[in-house]
Amino acid sequence: MLDEEFLSEFGVKLKFYRIRRNYTQAQLGEMVEMSEHRISQIENGRCNITLKTVNRFSNALEVPASKLFVFEEI
Repeated sequence: MLDEEFLSEFGVKLKFYRIRRNYTQAQLGEMVEMSEHRISQIENGRCNITLKTVNRFSNALEVPASKLFVFEEI
């Protein structure tokens, strides 16, 4: 998988779990101390993130971090 595909798939998965929890991008951003614009960039696969950020998303969305990396389940 190419880097761009990986980032795009991660963004799709992040958006899936965000919507499942009924959070807006602004609400999730507030929870992980990140701007709404940055959340949008991540969800659209235009931004690389750190493992610390993955952990913040995992905690905020109450989903194991590993689920954010299982792309074929959606």
